[in-house]
Amino acid sequence: MSTDQIARNKAAFSRLHDAQSSGDLEVFRKAVDEVVEPDVLIRTPLPIEATGAEALKQVGAMLLRAFPDLHIEVEDVIAEGDKVVFRNTVTGTHQGEYMGVPPTGRSITYREIMIVRFTDGRIAETWGIVDVLAQMKQLGLIPA
Repeated sequence: MSTDQIARNKAAFSRLHDAQSSGDLEVFRKAVDEVVEPDVLIRTPLPIEATGAEALKQVGAMLLRAFPDLHIEVEDVIAEGDKVVFRNTVTGTHQGEYMGVPPTGRSITYREIMIVRFTDGRIAETWGIVDVLAQMKQLGLIPA
């Protein structure tokens, strides 16, 4: 894979981060449509029934409803071949229902690592490790 294609893959996934951090669900949904294969394979357990790109849209909507000020800070980017890895810090204020938890007004910070595989410039497969334990502790659902 050429260095140009690797750079385009990194830019495409960064676009999703930027769209999610924009706080605008329509901007995020449009970015998903433009850079993600409709039948993307998501290898991370999600709290929804949908699959493919629709699952990403639903998770994005859930996060933006719960944390309207959601921000994803990219800490590291590693790319080789058809894969790009991002290590992120996510912050937000719990202002809406999240996985059955009513708004607490608490600020949260958690980390995640995302691996994405590209085919023809579009995201075709994803893996994610999200620190859900940190989320639950900060929302007061698990003792700190």
